[in-house]
Amino acid sequence: MTTETAHRAGAAGNADGVGTWAVLLPAERYEAERLVHHDTLELTGLTDVPRPGPGDQVAVLVDAPPRLVALGRVSAPGQRHREDPDDPQSPAEPVTLVVAYTRRAFDEPVPADLLTLDGPVTALEPAAFRALADQLGPPPARRTWLVSLDLPIEAGTPADAVRLFWSYVQELGPRELPAFVSPAGDELAMQAFVLGEQANQDPEEDD
Repeated sequence: MTTETAHRAGAAGNADGVGTWAVLLPAERYEAERLVHHDTLELTGLTDVPRPGPGDQVAVLVDAPPRLVALGRVSAPGQRHREDPDDPQSPAEPVTLVVAYTRRAFDEPVPADLLTLDGPVTALEPAAFRALADQLGPPPARRTWLVSLDLPIEAGTPADAVRLFWSYVQELGPRELPAFVSPAGDELAMQAFVLGEQANQDPEEDD
């Protein structure tokens, strides 16, 4: 199936001509997307595969087993792409596919066992896309959260301490540093998160 034929297949059945697609995330990229908020998903190296067009709808999945983790729409490619979303100093590469997120479910993926994926990009029938999207349900209500990161730092001056703080944050990042979060006005409900998951920080509770 050629790229043009696949694109028509993805768009088939939509009155507005918008295509519907599935994009498969590598495991390491899924973890990176879970750790740091991004408005868009930028993928490179997609050669010899069907290519969604601007405005097409995309279901973002991870494999083994297949699960839906986000929805989005294809937007115009940006000029540059950083290979590692966690590392702002990583080399820049040309962007080949940019998906603007419209709904995220990274923490509670939806099973997608009935889908057959042909590779990193697969054209979906509109009915299959809608069935996946319907499983997500409405997005959770937005509320205010207090998020903090406390680091004991030895320094000669307050300014030095702040500089060291940001150095440690950039070096260790969300993979090693615990962040503490609680609903605004309910600090007693504070929880610690590491690697995007709740983590117990009380050693006495582990005994």
